Amino acid sequence: MTETVDPPGQPVLREMRWWDIEPVLELEKDLFPEDAWSRGMFWSDLAHARGPEATRRYLVAVDRHDDGDESARERIVGYAGLAAAGDLADVQTIAVARDHWGTGLGGRLLTELLRAATAFECAEVMLECRIDNIRAQKLYERFGFEAIGFRRGYYQPGNVDALVMRLTDPTTSVAGTQGTETNG
Repeated sequence: MTETVDPPGQPVLREMRWWDIEPVLELEKDLFPEDAWSRGMFWSDLAHARGPEATRRYLVAVDRHDDGDESARERIVGYAGLAAAGDLADVQTIAVARDHWGTGLGGRLLTELLRAATAFECAEVMLECRIDNIRAQKLYERFGFEAIGFRRGYYQPGNVDALVMRLTDPTTSVAGTQGTETNG
């Protein structure tokens, strides 16, 4: 992951590891009860996110609460993933705990995914977003993503359509986010 400075008092972003899967699954099931990813899906993607030939990048946002004793409590409050193939990247997932909505965490996670896409030398970034998830669509639009189509019944079992969005030249979008605060 590109070295970034986490804002004071904000969750720390770091690479997702296998021991993060259980807390990520809890958050996934809370946020996406009808179409949550399975444990196997996360394990599979993490397997492709390590080593010199890695084609995926997965991050978690960790909120650390120091209760005054030596053991600080950590809670995963967000996660994000990106897959790359050739010069095309695909945002696999972005999620932020409800109590962190509107804090800019979604924008920070998306910025890191776009940095990863740039590092993978991707010319375009694609994603699918639930047609009823207006909050996420607005985040993606702020970063320059444009709607290019639909995937009917993409999210199962609810049979919810996906809006397909594309960003050309992620380097421009990342450069435009330097020093700006986003709500997401």
